[in-house]
Amino acid sequence: MTQTADLFIGGSWVPAVSGRRFDDFDPWDRSVFASVASGDAEDARLAVEAAQAAFPVWSSWSPSSRQQVFLRAAHLLAARAAAVVDLLAAETGCGVVFARIQIDFCLALLRQAAALPYASPGHLVPSDIAGTQALAVRRPVGVVAAIAPWNAALVLAGRAVVGPLALGNTVVLKPSEESPLTGGTFWASLLAEAGLPDGALNVVTHAPGEASMVASELVSHPLVRRVSFTGSTGTGRRLAESAARHLKRSVLQLSGSNPLLVLSDASLPLAVTAATFGAFVHQGEVCMCVRRIIVDRSVASSFISGFVDRVAGLPVGDPRDPATVVGPLINEWAHALISRRVSEAVSLGATVLTGGSAVGPCYRPTVLTDVPPAAEIAFEETFGPVALIEVVDGPDEAVARANASRFGLTAGIISADVYRSLGLAQQLSAGIVHVNDQTVNDEPQMPFGGLKDSGWGRFGLGFTAEEFTDQQWITLRDSPRSYPF
Repeated sequence: MTQTADLFIGGSWVPAVSGRRFDDFDPWDRSVFASVASGDAEDARLAVEAAQAAFPVWSSWSPSSRQQVFLRAAHLLAARAAAVVDLLAAETGCGVVFARIQIDFCLALLRQAAALPYASPGHLVPSDIAGTQALAVRRPVGVVAAIAPWNAALVLAGRAVVGPLALGNTVVLKPSEESPLTGGTFWASLLAEAGLPDGALNVVTHAPGEASMVASELVSHPLVRRVSFTGSTGTGRRLAESAARHLKRSVLQLSGSNPLLVLSDASLPLAVTAATFGAFVHQGEVCMCVRRIIVDRSVASSFISGFVDRVAGLPVGDPRDPATVVGPLINEWAHALISRRVSEAVSLGATVLTGGSAVGPCYRPTVLTDVPPAAEIAFEETFGPVALIEVVDGPDEAVARANASRFGLTAGIISADVYRSLGLAQQLSAGIVHVNDQTVNDEPQMPFGGLKDSGWGRFGLGFTAEEFTDQQWITLRDSPRSYPF
């Protein structure tokens, strides 16, 4: 049965001003999953105005009142977990394993966010002026524009809105056209039922190819004071340029080409298992996925043999089947891109060790080696079930190869020597490094973010105040001050 979704503005479900709608497709069978309102700049403007009107109300709520919203939301999400698994499969091709990972993250996110209203808003700063008490106080910025992608729709939309809201901000969320429900209207419905006041969270969905109309209005609107974006580096660069013209701070989590270093003393069973999960969870459609496996020559033969055997046996198919590991790619464009990049790499001399072809709406889990630097797949992020293997001599070359990318999101090191690995981690140009683990890790309280072309700023509730509050200096005197004239 086709679902229907409208815009959520000022606490009400409303059609787009234009009256237009678009179809949201199931990636598995390309059936119409939902009919969705197609918003544009006018709808975005109305959403910003609703968020601004709600800001004085929501930001003045007591800490306990705000806390209860997030605790109730966590309770509601836990009760609906099975339905959310089905929703993620139907809209984004997400399998059961990754759906459960997303739900668990969001439960932790909501429960941890419930403590944020009680975080100290500031501190005393020593002053050399006698009789002066100085305070550095943090306060919510106002309206936050949150732009979220489709690939981990529940998590990335939740991360974009929950932290700013918990600090007393209001939010306008623009989800991807590929996940308008799981990455948008679901959160509006959940938080409204949990007691969030009207206008504190607004959701503006849009048709394919029309993201810029909504995003441009959000970035340029004078009432929007922060921009939160997760997506590709190309889009993030354009958004950051626009935000800078309007003197707005932006928080950007962008593309990754994430390396996993398998050193000479690595546990090979651990390396094989970690690499398989890291490269192929959610069919490789995660910004944190392992894209490049950089393995020491002394263990390369054994690792490659075990890894290829494991990958070749991964179940491919319907994301609703609990056994499925590699489900459908999000759309036909993603299929065409992966097929073209793999074919180009092979034409330039790369070797396919397993996979390398499509099966229905899925792409078989693929391992390539001997990929030349000129191949597009070697230097661009490729969202899909493809991993590249590079063989190196020693840890120094491994680090050099890892750092050769223009991206710097996350990395992993597999080695028996954790103390040496700590030193190597500090040499890696990545915002996140995991020793004896793969690259797909996140917790709500951690400083998540990248370096170089992978973005700037840090998501994570423990650090969200630095991004989504303004710091104000206030001084107090209880006696007159002496002036020189």
